[in-house]
Amino acid sequence: MTTQVMDSKAGRLSLANIWIAFITFLLASLMGVYQVAERSGFFPQIEVIELYFRSVSSHGVIMGFVLTTFFIMGFGYWIARSTLHIPLWGGDKLGWLGFLISLGGTAMAAIMLFIGKASVMYTFYPPLMAHPVFYIGASLLVVGSWVWCLQMIMTMSSWKKQNPGSPVPLAMYAMTANSILWFITSLGVASEVLFQLIPWSLGWIDTIDVGLARTLFSWTLHAIVYFWLIPAYIAFYTLVPKAAGGALFSDEFSRIAILMLLVFSVPIGMHHLYVDPMQSDGWKFVHMIGTFMVAIPTLITGFTVIASMEVAGRLRGGKGLFGWIKALNWDNPMVLAGGLSLLMLTVGGWGGLVNAAYSMDVAVHNTQWITGHFHLIFAGTTVIMYFAIAYYMWPSLTGRPLYSIKMARLQLWLWFIGMLVLTLPWHILGLIGQPRRIGAPPYSEEFTAPWVPYETAMLVGGVILFISALLLIINLFFSHFQNKAVQRPVMEYAQPLHPVLKLPGLLNGFGFWTAVIAVYMVASYGYPIVQFFLMETHGTFPWSI
Repeated sequence: MTTQVMDSKAGRLSLANIWIAFITFLLASLMGVYQVAERSGFFPQIEVIELYFRSVSSHGVIMGFVLTTFFIMGFGYWIARSTLHIPLWGGDKLGWLGFLISLGGTAMAAIMLFIGKASVMYTFYPPLMAHPVFYIGASLLVVGSWVWCLQMIMTMSSWKKQNPGSPVPLAMYAMTANSILWFITSLGVASEVLFQLIPWSLGWIDTIDVGLARTLFSWTLHAIVYFWLIPAYIAFYTLVPKAAGGALFSDEFSRIAILMLLVFSVPIGMHHLYVDPMQSDGWKFVHMIGTFMVAIPTLITGFTVIASMEVAGRLRGGKGLFGWIKALNWDNPMVLAGGLSLLMLTVGGWGGLVNAAYSMDVAVHNTQWITGHFHLIFAGTTVIMYFAIAYYMWPSLTGRPLYSIKMARLQLWLWFIGMLVLTLPWHILGLIGQPRRIGAPPYSEEFTAPWVPYETAMLVGGVILFISALLLIINLFFSHFQNKAVQRPVMEYAQPLHPVLKLPGLLNGFGFWTAVIAVYMVASYGYPIVQFFLMETHGTFPWSI
């Protein structure tokens, strides 16, 4: 699908969001280097426990909430413009209002994190208590993103009214699904913050029910992964095949995968509570089954994307069983990132099956295995596609060519290599017993001696990743502000092999599926939450690092 050329003002809202995402990402990457250096034990002079957990909390919140939310909002606004060709519902002014609310909330939370008043980790763990300004700021970040959710849903609805019976462009369909997913999944952490953490931190209540807080956060804790991941899937379906010179293998398969992610991903968060006592084994088992169900759309995605790339490779002259792989244009950053991301998804997805299994998770739950898996799926599989999306969009957004394709390729390769060098040792460290959520290991040298080679690799990987992050910012900065202006190229999306002229309503809207999610949520989270109001519980007093 080819779009009309945008005017110079159309991309400003997207650019503002994406720049906030990547500037904060660079800052969080620097913190990551400090953390691997401190955790390695090689630099005793920087082993300051308060600074370490201040850094870990800031790094996690920025990467998990700030980078992702702002990037996805920027990407979503551009997809809406470049696929539907109608004004945003509510106009740019409403979009800017949401942006400013989120930015103001981010600034409030960041200040508290940086001055050490919010070292509660990315998961806001009670009974650790942050300053109320942190919780209020985090709430505003989410509230601002709800404005974006509303605009995505209503803009698609407006387009459907103007084009009755026409299939919604796949990229916009998937982004709207993601906005619905984010609104539903963010209700968990929003409820925890608004009704528990803010009143508690303000002194309005003396204690907090940690079991209820962790259950509410689990509502958000895993589904948020798919909020991060769906933009990468959008690139897999609509940008990678186009960049490779081919076509999307199946539009329908892609929609089915997106819908399955939307329905299956939200009510499964209690698989993060396997070792917590407040929920029964039966409920954990239910969530475990749901977690395994998410593997189905992942497999559909893998098949669809690889088939699409094979089509492109054979159109470029690839012969034989695997000749199409060599024939692909791996010099294109989008194609390269897509291939590297799929490799990391394959490895990380296998680790995810281990984590989802009730019995196996107990062996790795509180070890570095979890840290390695999380970084490989999120920072590896997902974030590398954010880089490629930015490179793909930048000329269309700015009216200037990408400063250096060669630098972009180098940056992507360094990110891939650095991520493997960082995370694979973490998996091994987890298997040999290194716990997570600690700073420099406070154990005897005899006990930690087997860890040394893996910690060395971890440190090298962290440095490589920071160099890659610097290259990203340098490339985008010089691209944005260079004097070499060109006519803004159109934003192009892949066409399906077989044109989609008509779709069943269930593959072209979300009303039915939203109702299904509501029923599923009540079934899987209703009693586990209500039980806290039906029995006597004993609150927990605050504790700080």
